[in-house]
Formats: sequence, structure tokens, C-alpha cells
Amino acid sequence: MKPDLSIQIGSLKLKNPVMVASGTFGYGKEAERFTDVRKLGAIVAKTVTLKPRVGNPPPRIAEVTAGMLNAIGLQNDGVDRFIEEKIPYLKKLGIPVVVSISGGNKEEWRELAKKFDRIKEVSAIELNLSCPNIHYSPLPQRGRGLGEGGDGLEWAQDSWLTALAVKSVRLETKKLVIAKLSPEVVDIKPIAKAAVEAGADAISVMNTIRGIAIDIEKRKPVLSNITGGLSGPAIKPIALRLVWQVAQAVKVPVIGIGGIMNWKDALEFMMAGATAIQVGTANYINPRVTVEIIEGIDQYLKEQEIQNIRQLIGAARR
Repeated sequence: MKPDLSIQIGSLKLKNPVMVASGTFGYGKEAERFTDVRKLGAIVAKTVTLKPRVGNPPPRIAEVTAGMLNAIGLQNDGVDRFIEEKIPYLKKLGIPVVVSISGGNKEEWRELAKKFDRIKEVSAIELNLSCPNIHYSPLPQRGRGLGEGGDGLEWAQDSWLTALAVKSVRLETKKLVIAKLSPEVVDIKPIAKAAVEAGADAISVMNTIRGIAIDIEKRKPVLSNITGGLSGPAIKPIALRLVWQVAQAVKVPVIGIGGIMNWKDALEFMMAGATAIQVGTANYINPRVTVEIIEGIDQYLKEQEIQNIRQLIGAARR
């Protein structure tokens, strides 16, 4: 009998637990020449903001030991063009579509949620609460919106602000809400709990970690932004630890992200407590990696005579 790879995230059922991480797969169309996008459990589109963003100036990507740094800066055409130009293609894929959104204040979070709530082809909304390579001021004071000019988006580094963002979105939509958290915190558990109490249906862990690369010939940082988000195999042990912690702290599904390069990595995250996983940097190295992960998981289940992948969720903690 063929193993059952389907999983449930709140009200959303996926045919398998493999998704792509926001910002690493474009809007799906860019990858369709290289892989069968329709085999994915779901697609998470590149983060969209209320207004267009040009992003950071180049150079904004650097290869480093066991990973890469990126400082793209959430470059996108804004929500209205996204809805007009990207949604028609995404809805043809026949798989769940998760939109990733980023707001600068609670009004922007609400407006973005309101726009996507009207679109039936959107299955879920993921809140990018922790992009490490754009500039918002750090926690000016609780109750105020975040303004331009600081060193990194701070929503996910504070329980109160995390809850504020989630509540703002929850007010405007009945769709599945996923809060994407940052690794750059002392203790992620209270922040995850705050997100769930504010209305998040699932938690995705984790976003990238700030890092720097230095050009020793020019004697200056490689990236024009100086810092960038570190991703790739280098961050996998950290991501696994955070998934382990969050999965024990909350009762909603956890989506694991960080350094997943193959099916074995994916299974580690599920055994640590993740219900699903997102693949990021590996897409740049091997555009077929997500399909290969699905096939690898399927073969593992057959060899282990496991009928249902849900048996593996949290298996390492039992």
C-alpha cells in the first residue's frame, strides 16, 4: 500500500508536507522549467508589502561557508500588482497557495490581510515578522507603529509586537494565519505562545540569522547592506532546536525551515515536531530538490513499513 504523505495544518490539508520557503522560489513560474511545481504540498510566494519596494542596492547576495547571505530587502511590486499579475498563475497550479506578507505598522498588516481575505485562491497567509535585511526602527515604544530608519524588522523579537501583528491580521481574515518567527531571541517559546494566543493557526520556524561577510582585498563588507540573512546548511542545527522548543510550547502545527537540503533533513525536522517543512536555499542549488525530498520521504516510509507520515511528527521526543 502506498504511504499516506498528507498532513493537516489547521483547516488546510496538504497532500504532502513539502513546501517552498518564501523568497526562494519566486512565484512558482520561475521554477516550472526545472521542476513539477504541482507536486508540492503548497507554495509560499515571495513576500509582498502594501507598497512596492525596490529592495537594497547590490551587491546583496554572498556565498559563505555552508550557506549564503542575502540582503534583497523584500523587493516586490506591491500587493495590488501581485494580485493582478501573480494570482492568475498561482491559482492554475492546483496546489494550496500561501502568501507571505510584511507590514510596517498594524494598519498595513490589516490592509494586506483584508485584500487577501477576498481572494479564494489564497489558502493561507504567512506573516513575515522577522526579515533581517530591511530597515525599520527597533521597538520605539510599545503601542507605536514601526517607522523607517533602524537596523532590522523587530516584530518577532517582542511578544507584544508579535501579538499586535497577528491580531491585526486576524481581525481581517478567516484564512489560515501562520506566524513566521525569528531565531534572534533569547527565548522563542513565549513569543510563539503570544502569536497563538493572538490568533495564529500555525507557527513557522525559522527565518534567517543576521551575518556579515568581509572582502579582505577591499577591506569592507561584501554586502552593500553590511548585514544579510544567513541561510543554508549552517543554520540547520539552530532551526532544529527552535522547532523542538516551539513544538513543545504550543499546540498548533509547526512548520520547520532552515538548512533543509534533502529528505533526511526534512525527516529530522518532522521528528523534532514539525508537521510540515519549507525548503529555501537548496532550491538555488538544485531546482528539483523539493520533488526529490517528496520521493525520498515516500521511499523511507515504504522501507520502514510506515503507512502514515503523521506517525513521525515529534517521534524523536517520545
